[in-house]
Amino acid sequence: MEPTYTESFYTPLEQQVVDALKTVYDPEIPVDIYELGLIYDLVAYPDDSVFIRMTLTTPNCPSAAELPQMVREAAESVDEVTGVRLELTFEPPYTMDMMSEAARLELGFM
Repeated sequence: MEPTYTESFYTPLEQQVVDALKTVYDPEIPVDIYELGLIYDLVAYPDDSVFIRMTLTTPNCPSAAELPQMVREAAESVDEVTGVRLELTFEPPYTMDMMSEAARLELGFM
């Protein structure tokens, strides 16, 4: 299993990927996927390839086909990234508790 990092521990390349992922929005929710908590793991390796483990808000999400591809493309848009391995998981199941405080504020949950 890949390690899990908090944003404060990201390497510069990982932070660039996070910044790129923050440009990807779930088409049904006006908050980016990172702040929604859909990114479970993000790891950059010494060869500048990136591993991303993500989930969807529900297994039958209407954006299930397009959202992972949007995440892959956002990560690949970072010049230094040499490759992206993307894993879609539903463990643990997504809950609204995974949202950042900023996402909760944006959606009126605070």
